[in-house]
Amino acid sequence: MESKARIEAELAYARAARIHGKEGRARVSARRAAGWAVAAHYPNTSQRDAYSLLQWLERNSDVSRELRSAAGRLTEQVKENHQLPHPEDPIEDAEMIVAGLLRDDAERD
Repeated sequence: MESKARIEAELAYARAARIHGKEGRARVSARRAAGWAVAAHYPNTSQRDAYSLLQWLERNSDVSRELRSAAGRLTEQVKENHQLPHPEDPIEDAEMIVAGLLRDDAERD
């Protein structure tokens, strides 16, 4: 299980990558952090890599539509011109997933 500290560190890395003009790296790190949050919240899922975990979350009717949509956006491919096919910020999408799932975990403890 991924620790909250490791997830938060990956989000911080995503923000730093963006500041340094590395938008692709920022998106990868955001996706990784969100995937780790899914793995932490659903430890019994058979999916293990961040991409598959986010695809799984997108199909999971037990979570809010907002989180499912964010998961879907994080797995969308960029266009040929390296632009996202939507206006939403991938780091904000990852932060929403992390906050939503880790909040649920804290409420259960």
